Amino acid sequence: VFPGMVVPLFVGRQKSIDALKYALSQEKEIFLATQKNAKMDDPTIRDIYSYGTLANVLQLLKMPDGSVKTLVESKTMAKIKNHLSESDFFMVEVESIVERYEPDVKTEALIRNIHSSFEAYAKLNQKISDDVAETISSIKDPSQLVSSIAAHLSTKISEKQTLLELEDLNSRLETLFKILSAEIDILELEETLRQR
Repeated sequence: VFPGMVVPLFVGRQKSIDALKYALSQEKEIFLATQKNAKMDDPTIRDIYSYGTLANVLQLLKMPDGSVKTLVESKTMAKIKNHLSESDFFMVEVESIVERYEPDVKTEALIRNIHSSFEAYAKLNQKISDDVAETISSIKDPSQLVSSIAAHLSTKISEKQTLLELEDLNSRLETLFKILSAEIDILELEETLRQR
């Protein structure tokens, strides 16, 4: 989950449900981090990336099967400073990441290239609606641009994680452009194979 996103999450593990309930009973803040191996049923703190996002829990809905559907609003990138507890759920102390950003001519060129690359990517990828493509093409803020595009990429979790961990915005833009270019190459090749 990238900063600036409002997303629904389906939560089934008791530890995660307990964490959500605790967050709701406090200041509604929760740290969202991705598990390194999705197939692991009972991860330890070492099995979870230390970079993620700080979010607010907006809504919690219990499902008939005992799982929970929650709506979260992600605010800012953050990283784990200390592990406080692993009993009922993981409790951590985090620090917000302040992006380093020095705009220059290269930054402007990257932003333009990312906009045009995403347009090409959206045309090749059936899952991206015209509305999403239009919204992203109007984003001027580079940090918001990275987050919005990364959220819609059909790429590996490790590549998305790399984007979350880069604290220098110019490096994030450059990495996003490389990932986007590689995804376009794959989609174009898939299309060529289909036509053959």
